[in-house]
Amino acid sequence: MKENKMGVMPVKKLIVSMSLPMMISMLVQALYNIVDSVFVARLSEEALTGVTLAFPLQFFMFAVAGGTGVGINAMLSKSLGEKEYDKADSAAGNGIVLCILSALVFMIASFLGAAEGFVATQTNDPVILKEGTTYLSIVMVLSVGMSAQVTLERLLQSTGRTIYSMITQTIGAVINIIMDPIMIFGLFGFPALGVAGAAYATIMGQSVAAILGLIFNITRNHDIHFSWKIFRLRADTVKRIYYVGIPSILMMAIGSVMTYLMNKILSVFSSTAVAVFGVYFKLQSFFFMPVFGLNNGVIPVLAFNYGAKKRERIHEALRFAVTLAFFIMIIGTCVFELVPGVLLGLFKASDDMLGIGITALRIIALHFPIAGLCIAMGSIFQAFGRSIYSLVVSLGRQLFVLIPVAYLLSLAGNVDVVWWAFPISELCSLMLTLVFFRKLNKEVEAELG
Repeated sequence: MKENKMGVMPVKKLIVSMSLPMMISMLVQALYNIVDSVFVARLSEEALTGVTLAFPLQFFMFAVAGGTGVGINAMLSKSLGEKEYDKADSAAGNGIVLCILSALVFMIASFLGAAEGFVATQTNDPVILKEGTTYLSIVMVLSVGMSAQVTLERLLQSTGRTIYSMITQTIGAVINIIMDPIMIFGLFGFPALGVAGAAYATIMGQSVAAILGLIFNITRNHDIHFSWKIFRLRADTVKRIYYVGIPSILMMAIGSVMTYLMNKILSVFSSTAVAVFGVYFKLQSFFFMPVFGLNNGVIPVLAFNYGAKKRERIHEALRFAVTLAFFIMIIGTCVFELVPGVLLGLFKASDDMLGIGITALRIIALHFPIAGLCIAMGSIFQAFGRSIYSLVVSLGRQLFVLIPVAYLLSLAGNVDVVWWAFPISELCSLMLTLVFFRKLNKEVEAELG
């Protein structure tokens, strides 16, 4: 049988070939996130704030799908490295079933009023509550498109077919971008749906991407052998997926909890401060998403070579990923420091929003390069089945440090001071990452001999 390229191709070339399509597609995704909010901001600042308040729960839904996908990715890549093809097929089939079941749970939760209840915990403004509830209820009921897209793209990434995942993500995002103004403002005979239009455009793009992902997996992904038997849930497969997946879900969900609590802290100052935080989250994705694309590309490389016990390829892959992530984030810091007013102007920022936002972007962006190092170094935790380390680092950064520090700084009564919580928490996370990295390195060296 022909050798898998993840075990023989030159490492830097391999990582570029694996990561570049995902980095490009994630840049398109980031562009969609920005364009989506730009159009919503044209409705009103209340609409932008409502979508911002919906974001934590929307992000939690992605965390469930994405975290499960990490578990699928790790098991599938490692099984292929060990040449255990039945286990690889089982990981793929069981993973698809698990993500569809999770989407059904969110659908039921929305029918039971979870969307309105969630947004209501963050605002008393009836206009903001209405806008946020409308958006969130739609994305919850129709979340199967998002869940299926994430899972099917993970299967393509796990087997080195990242070009196809780039195609699905890019086409999905482009459809989203095109449909946003049409459905929000009622162009070409469509009714003007406002924030509901933004939600439907999102669902439409995700669903098309999911369909394309399914087609590519069936017709192009020859490392997975599709048959009805691989969809039969197996306790051992589900356990292995969630052994890595649950810490990854929790790690991503921490971001959801963090944004929710930051919304609560900032709402004490004004709804404009909350809107600024929402805009920051959209803008930062333009630099964080490529780093996550790099991360997604390097994880299967690390996992495969770990299974194949190729030490030097592991070391080279990690060094290259860390260096590349650091320089991407340096660029991000420079952009945020030099043109924050231009970035905020994309969102029809008021004078009040500019006053808060320019200071916020410049302070928060200081932590970008440190975050790049932590994300890249953390890829080895997930690839080697030690996602618990990543979970602890994320808990330390986003809950045990960021939120308490942000709250304490908010007591000064000046919103500008609150943003310093981000650089402070990232420095703490770097120290914790280094501790775990040294520990894991010793364990792996001993294991590989």
